[in-house]
Amino acid sequence: MSPMDIPAPVHALERELRGVFGTRLQAFVVYGERARHAAGVTHEHGTHGHDGAPITTLAVVDTLTGDDLRACALRVAAWHDEGLATPLLLAAHEFERSLDVFPLEFGAILADHAVVAGASPFAAATVDAADIRRAVEVQARSHLLHLREGYLETRGRGDALSLLIAQSAAPFAALLLGIARLDGTATHDPAAAARHAERVLNVPGGAIADVAALAPGRDLASAQAEHLFPAYLDAVEKLVAYVDGWADGR
Repeated sequence: MSPMDIPAPVHALERELRGVFGTRLQAFVVYGERARHAAGVTHEHGTHGHDGAPITTLAVVDTLTGDDLRACALRVAAWHDEGLATPLLLAAHEFERSLDVFPLEFGAILADHAVVAGASPFAAATVDAADIRRAVEVQARSHLLHLREGYLETRGRGDALSLLIAQSAAPFAALLLGIARLDGTATHDPAAAARHAERVLNVPGGAIADVAALAPGRDLASAQAEHLFPAYLDAVEKLVAYVDGWADGR
């Protein structure tokens, strides 16, 4: 991404953070989908991504104090009005020690980012595949447990089941992207990752793709939810068994 492709509100955010942190601001990056699709999207037509998601950014600073947080907190509402997510703020020493703790999150940022100001914080950064594998295993098991618990809490109500599926769609898509990456099929497209999962699990019918494709805020009819959930739960159970097989050398 060239500087001309970075949306104006991101540059404005960098200036405000510079006003808070001064020379302590080491690096400021935009990451995620907007690091790939910023070109051609103007402030006049909205600064959100094509799916309505806010623009995500990361700032690495020398030190981070309570006064810094208070100063930023006063600006958050205005940032949101400009289509910006609350920036991720990290002290430099925290960033260096977080790569192995949050390998999926930082791996995603590493894969899709553009430096707005300062030096790239990722110049010498690597995310270990073993850390990603452990994180995906935890994510898969957690997703299954939350689905089962969530289903019980719906008490059989179709509208509650619809909400459960919709709220689980984004983390499920992230899980699929992590699995595809570890399988050597790196992609930024949840639909492609869903197709990969359906192939490796031999799960026909499209339940995986149907859930992964749910857009934020999209309503799912109760009848659709009741039809989709059994296949969705079965697919997640198969995903857990699949990633569990990695421990055996898959």
